[in-house]
Amino acid sequence: MQYKLSAAILCAATSHAFAENTLPEVLVTATRTEQSADATLASVTVITREQIDRLQAQSMQDVLRGVAGLTISNNGGAGKATSVFLRGSNADHVLVLVDGIKIGSATTGTASFQDIPVAQIERIEIVRGPRASLYGSEAIGGVIQIFTKKGGGALTPSASFTAGSYGTYNSSAGLSGGGEQGWFNAKVNQQNVRGFNACRGSLVAGCFVNEPDKDGYHTTSLGLNGGYHFDNGLVAEAQVLRANSKNQYDGSRFAGNQAEGVQQVVGGSLKFSPMQDWKMTLRAGSSQDNSTAFFNGLYNSRFNTQRDSLTWQNDVAVGDSHLLTAGADYQNDRVDSSTLYAKTTRNNQAVFGQYQGGFGAHSVQANARRDDNQQFGGHTTGGLSYGYALSDATRLTASYGTAFKAPTFNQLYYPGFGSATLRPELSRSAEVGLAGRGVLGKWSLNAYQTDITDLIGFDAFFNPVNINTARLTGVEGQLKAQLAEWDINTTLTLQDPRQTSGRNSGKLLNRRATEALRIEVAHDFGAIRVASSLYGEGRRYDDLANTAGKKLAGYGLLDIRAEYRFSPEWLLQGRLDNLLDKQYETAQFFNQARRGLYFTLNYQAKQ
Repeated sequence: MQYKLSAAILCAATSHAFAENTLPEVLVTATRTEQSADATLASVTVITREQIDRLQAQSMQDVLRGVAGLTISNNGGAGKATSVFLRGSNADHVLVLVDGIKIGSATTGTASFQDIPVAQIERIEIVRGPRASLYGSEAIGGVIQIFTKKGGGALTPSASFTAGSYGTYNSSAGLSGGGEQGWFNAKVNQQNVRGFNACRGSLVAGCFVNEPDKDGYHTTSLGLNGGYHFDNGLVAEAQVLRANSKNQYDGSRFAGNQAEGVQQVVGGSLKFSPMQDWKMTLRAGSSQDNSTAFFNGLYNSRFNTQRDSLTWQNDVAVGDSHLLTAGADYQNDRVDSSTLYAKTTRNNQAVFGQYQGGFGAHSVQANARRDDNQQFGGHTTGGLSYGYALSDATRLTASYGTAFKAPTFNQLYYPGFGSATLRPELSRSAEVGLAGRGVLGKWSLNAYQTDITDLIGFDAFFNPVNINTARLTGVEGQLKAQLAEWDINTTLTLQDPRQTSGRNSGKLLNRRATEALRIEVAHDFGAIRVASSLYGEGRRYDDLANTAGKKLAGYGLLDIRAEYRFSPEWLLQGRLDNLLDKQYETAQFFNQARRGLYFTLNYQAKQ
């Protein structure tokens, strides 16, 4: 059966989009449907495998640093707790997906970015702004979706080895291939870092211990992905991603100083077309976030969570410029812990709908969703976006959306701490943007304001309650240009995430820098490529009260990279991080890497 829905979607999305000679990059996270990255009405960033390789990134922190609207806090190096903040919202206000499957801990409410294996990633889509009306809870600040490698084409082996500072030894090996209808990819990766002292704390500050040792990190990951396109149009696909980690940190006999973790995502999907303009998708998946803590080798505690999900989505094209989407989501969260929670499971059922259309120079996206949660009942969210093409090269956008964040199991049921009467945190966001393409390259500028109510804070007895409100305002800029054969990539983030009620009213939310700037330049000299990046962040506070002793100074990092392709299959890379040996912190008392030198040898067979 001839299938034309994707073409209709792209036709509607790229009406009056920026003209260029190359095919438009296609993303799916902003609308849950295929859409041109240039034409989406959301503020987005796409990070490809080629960009990850050229960054010579070894962690998600390396990959995400410098993304517009995004700041990071890390507790002492590789494998240590890493918080990602989008548009100044909390770390648990960011929804994280892997191949369409929601990941993260049901107890803490955040994803373990530090344990996501970069070697297994094919691309990352980052959508800024509320997306709860499409995905449900957590998408207040935005959505980060990670896509693992798929494979395809001729049988292609690959391998890499990295060695460098802080006792770093990483290796990976993979095999991918496929035929006219099927594809597969398999890859294993191992990362070993001897590390440095994670925390310079004392018995009364920081990590509340004094352990001046090297805190290492070791992880082994496996990625499997395969699919088949049947003659009747049915497309079946399955993925497995698993990472086993061992992490050392500075801690006590109460919190432990060693941890063994498992991050696992298993999923599968079926896509078929009951009618020519109707595409149906069924997706099922399960994610695990498991952690067992030890103190000097002796068992301390266990926190294992699992999220099972099921999605049914229908996309119906109406002509060449309109697309209707309707579907249902189901999610079950479970906790298996050495700590006895009052409840260890809850369900969430939801229905959602969306309209996308183009009318000449005008583009519209409208979506709504109704969630019914076993713990807090029903909640409805919505979003409306509008775009107007001022010319073939410039477009104005505006949007408004609501979102919510369900309380975590820790906030609800942790013994002696949680409160089962907590309500979801609510948000309202408005945004305007201007984007264009000129002779030198493409650019975008977005301004936003998000108001959060029922923000979960603490009462006088340090119990969680819905007492706080916050207003997040900011401006994001992106520029990709080419000048005198030099590639230039610049991002700018200016944000003001402030509490607007409670005893800390008027104070900044903690661990979020108010300014961030990244400037990257690169140039190809035949088989040699050189690049340099400058990344700087402004001040931040480590506490909600913004006390003077908790103020963290701004900092700037200068990195240099080079690579030499000495044959079509072999690539040698070198990276010098923090060239000026800057000492800095993104969380008070937790050290960050100083100057470091790394070399990578890559092999990729040509198809």
